[in-house]
Amino acid sequence: MNKRLHFLFTMLIALSAISCQGKSYNKKATESITPNVNKQEQEIETEEPQQSLTVDSIAYNLKLASLANGDTTGLWPVKDQPLPLNGAILPFNRIIAYYGNLYSTKMGILGELPPKQMWQRLNAELKAWRTTDPATPVVPALHYIAVVAQGSPGKDGKYRFRMPENQIDSVLAIAQMQENTLVFLDIQVALSKIQDELPLLEKYLKLPHVHLGIDPEFSMKDGTPPGKKIGTFDAKEINYCSDFLTKLVKENNLPPKVFVIHRFTRRMITNYQNIKLHPEVQIVIDMDGWGPPELKFGTHRNYIYSEPIQFTGFKLFYKNDVKKAPHRMLTPQELLKLKPQPIYIQYQ
Repeated sequence: MNKRLHFLFTMLIALSAISCQGKSYNKKATESITPNVNKQEQEIETEEPQQSLTVDSIAYNLKLASLANGDTTGLWPVKDQPLPLNGAILPFNRIIAYYGNLYSTKMGILGELPPKQMWQRLNAELKAWRTTDPATPVVPALHYIAVVAQGSPGKDGKYRFRMPENQIDSVLAIAQMQENTLVFLDIQVALSKIQDELPLLEKYLKLPHVHLGIDPEFSMKDGTPPGKKIGTFDAKEINYCSDFLTKLVKENNLPPKVFVIHRFTRRMITNYQNIKLHPEVQIVIDMDGWGPPELKFGTHRNYIYSEPIQFTGFKLFYKNDVKKAPHRMLTPQELLKLKPQPIYIQYQ
């Protein structure tokens, strides 16, 4: 009997020890797991939502509707266009540009006046637009002809002159005289091809404030020297430029590029409906004809308004627009009555 009691007592002590060890093990296991769970919960709680890569869709579409200026035809604003990447200039700002070439006083106001005088005059235009449309901030720009069509064939027979880099650098320096100034590099290919000219400007287009312009007027397809008749670009060539810019934006983490295409006849842009839009590129069709107000309005109506692509621009000539009656230039107030309202204004 005593032996049996002794055995039972011994077993109870052993079971009690095992139980205590088990509790101790479970406690340690719980302690080793719990901090990880809490850490994960903490990470989830403090994780910030990802920022959108594109601009706010509501703000963008509201501004597009405002630029359409009450158009009821369904042409404007352009439907199904992609939202631009963050940092897009348009349509939240209006670009006011001076156009020309530093080698010539006859190709535009940029080059006609010394830089300080030019800036005084451009600032006056900026003020006029700011006063007329205070809801749309204005951004200054210098639109420089970096490849110029010329009357002589040159060594390679292409009838174009590529500006030396020191001239382009000079324009960049003039732009730095005023904060937030954009630079556009314009290409007149003449008998060359856009595929041969655009890549040569790549190092400049990698700069976030440098954008592109092309001029179909001087894009000759049949060997005719530039200036003898009006040239043309097809949608395929325009898409090549857009694809080139898109690639630059993606590879260099740049804000969207503004891409200006001049136009004052129907044939200057062919197959416009095949032009592709990208979040990385904002296309402006710039009404480039000169003359009295009614002629310019007619050109806008026939070739800009009727074939919508994305955004519109309007060019004003300090000299050519005043040659014929009523001998005056259009005002910002008059241009803002257009449908759609131009978001890029160029002075030559």
